[in-house]
Amino acid sequence: MSKKIAILTSGGDSPGMNTAVSFLVKSALELGFEPFLIFEGYSGIISEKILPAVNFPYNGIASFGGTAIGSTRFPEFKEEKIQKTAANILKKIGINSLVVIGGDGTYKGGHKLHLQGINVIALPGTIDNDIEFTDYTIGFDTALNTIVETVDKLRDTANSHRRCFVVEVMGRHCQDLALYSAMATGSEILITNTHILTAEQVSEMVLEQFEKGKPSVIITVTENVLPNLKEFAAKIEELTKITTRSLEVGHPQRGGRPSAFDRILTAKMAMKAIELINEGKSGLAIGYLDGKIQARDITEVVSSPVKKTNELVVKVNKINQN
Repeated sequence: MSKKIAILTSGGDSPGMNTAVSFLVKSALELGFEPFLIFEGYSGIISEKILPAVNFPYNGIASFGGTAIGSTRFPEFKEEKIQKTAANILKKIGINSLVVIGGDGTYKGGHKLHLQGINVIALPGTIDNDIEFTDYTIGFDTALNTIVETVDKLRDTANSHRRCFVVEVMGRHCQDLALYSAMATGSEILITNTHILTAEQVSEMVLEQFEKGKPSVIITVTENVLPNLKEFAAKIEELTKITTRSLEVGHPQRGGRPSAFDRILTAKMAMKAIELINEGKSGLAIGYLDGKIQARDITEVVSSPVKKTNELVVKVNKINQN
């Protein structure tokens, strides 16, 4: 078995990717492997931006957000000829094992390379928490903390002026960031892709909250649900006569130093990945399920639908309105 292992990050960055890279390199060195870093995701394989990890300051990046080895979206990688070219480049260098860190697109790319004869292990690096067979993805906890801190500050000023805020968070097609931030902040109204409310419905709920004596109302919304956030807030203000502002939390959710939870989770996943490679295993996705670091067939993971938590969304909506 070749002792050369390559590592790449791909897709949207998430806090903890640097932790993963650092622990993967150190774990690989500990077991006698020769680790390489691929810069700028899958496109970095094609452009051969591949360097020995020992020539990179891998020890100094673990606590930083983002990804020090870069990340790109590379739609051309869907083409089989590009996949074959990438696999051949890795094999030419003597790299037979590859650890990929990213979301569902990264997993699909890793799966394709696995089919081309590369030993692939995937780590779930995305703030969206939309990877199946893992309770938490790398970066989700940090992004959640960013949202909670933002909403807590909004609540302070909203309470002072009896205002309503509509807050849009990331998550793509997964509602976990919206759901769990609403649970953590007591957001009175939650709108997700599985629980859509009209401006008229929301306005009635807002008025009910103020009639109960609440000094403010926070409405949390998953991205890609409302056509126009500002117009939605303006409509609520028009219907309720209550000053309503909107805020898109945006890219700060993807940045920042990873939380302690994300760092520890990532370190455990990274160590598990190298252990599996050392055992000669391939085509696996690492996850954190039922309190344990586990591995599943990557084919099973990439073919699974986005997890849904609609019942909990409805329950949280009801509870937070009391």
